[in-house]
Amino acid sequence: MNYDMPLFRPPSEAFSLILQPTIGCSNNTCTFCGMYKMKKFRIKEWAEIEADIREASAYAGEVERIFLADGNALAMGTEMMVSLLGRLYETFPGLKRVTSYAGPRDLLEKPMDGLKRIRSAGLTMLYLGVESGSDEILREVRKGVDSAGMVEACRRAKEAGFDLSVTVLTGLGGREKTRQNAVETASVLNRIQPDYIGALTLTPVPGTVLYKKMREGEFTLLNPLENLRELKWMLENLSLEGCLFRCNHASNYLPLKGRLPEDRDRLVALLEDVVQNPGRYRLRPEHMRGL
Repeated sequence: MNYDMPLFRPPSEAFSLILQPTIGCSNNTCTFCGMYKMKKFRIKEWAEIEADIREASAYAGEVERIFLADGNALAMGTEMMVSLLGRLYETFPGLKRVTSYAGPRDLLEKPMDGLKRIRSAGLTMLYLGVESGSDEILREVRKGVDSAGMVEACRRAKEAGFDLSVTVLTGLGGREKTRQNAVETASVLNRIQPDYIGALTLTPVPGTVLYKKMREGEFTLLNPLENLRELKWMLENLSLEGCLFRCNHASNYLPLKGRLPEDRDRLVALLEDVVQNPGRYRLRPEHMRGL
């Protein structure tokens, strides 16, 4: 495949065919993210996409899952996305699901009938970075929407019929706003009621604005136990139904997984014990953490 590197995908798409109909991220302003800083956003020409599909069909064999890269393929126009999905299900008869990242503004700007058409055409799940529920922190990291906009974007995704997987970042407020990040993020998640939550741990990336702030002493990074305490605060404030919670990304100090609300108290108790008795646990060392 003719990929424009680097290429990123969610952990749960490890066994999916990755197709790259868009390059980069149409927002690309977040101070903590270095994933697409080297790319200029563009939507590929249809001829390029067709060539990628032909190449994939020639070597990939039977395909059941496809992930659409890069940072927010939902930025594509509705007609083009519907055509792409139709082409994929036609080319790969065994295809069961197609997923992509989405930015909140993609969901806010598309008409509801367009979102429903895209869902009916076979885009089954969206991955969306909520990051934080704090308006102050969202503004500081230049996410592009406030918490109300984030909630509305997610509401529209669910109304259109998409399964919704969201990510949040512990430590994004630094030591100064750690409880604020935890409690206000939990509040926003309660309003969204996502199907899946992935909790990642902030890992400053060289070359980003946030990394520079950290190096200049304007941002205090949480240590491992402070991150786990923030995660505990967030979990104990969650009130969700039927949500799969994961904290098993490479950035996390302690892998966790559970279903909410059933496993919430167990996870909170575990995190409390880790914070109080860290010597009982083997946390992931810094050199083994990554994005």
